[in-house]
Amino acid sequence: MKKIELTPRQEKIIEIVKENEPITGEQIAEILSLTRAAIRADLAILTMSHILEAKPRVGYFFSGRKINYLIGEQIRTMKVKEIKSVPTVVQESTSVYDAIVMLFLEDVGTLFVVREGGILEGVVSRKDLLKATLGNADVHQMPVGVIMTRMPNIVLTYPEETIYEAVKKIVDKEVDALPVVRPLNSVSEKGGQRREEYEVIGRITKTSIARLLVELAEAR
Repeated sequence: MKKIELTPRQEKIIEIVKENEPITGEQIAEILSLTRAAIRADLAILTMSHILEAKPRVGYFFSGRKINYLIGEQIRTMKVKEIKSVPTVVQESTSVYDAIVMLFLEDVGTLFVVREGGILEGVVSRKDLLKATLGNADVHQMPVGVIMTRMPNIVLTYPEETIYEAVKKIVDKEVDALPVVRPLNSVSEKGGQRREEYEVIGRITKTSIARLLVELAEAR
């Protein structure tokens, strides 16, 4: 993940603007004992990043939007592929008991059910597994295929989607994780209908989003 890094001089410029706004580029350069040309690139970076605002014939202002604006901009431009993690997968025939064990061993909240080739067949959440244990069913014998959410009722995300688009899906659909998938060729089914198939190549979760927000907030 690419972070926005400010140089010590850029940080100093921000402090000068905060204390003296509005202030011209020439005045900033004078305080720094530099020429206007020497800080031209710094001022360009700070204004393009919306940390500073420039008004013609007036000078520079501190926008006050450094953290909020930059985090918003990064989330709207960063791609899912930049933060996706390795998915935890099981087979449709895996028992509910073994799925629960894997859930704890891998410390995840969602398992993706795949067939040969990593083709997505379903999703099993922590809640699904909990419900299965509350009944009288033998979880050692019950396959996850019985309780999983099947395609096409799975919310998907793609490597080139933005983080914002993925987060919106998580919020709108009230799910804990999304499989990151690569579309494959559609296959024919009975009745002449065609069904899209997807290869699972990653996952994005509420935890990965929270971790990203912390990293962006701490970026200088």
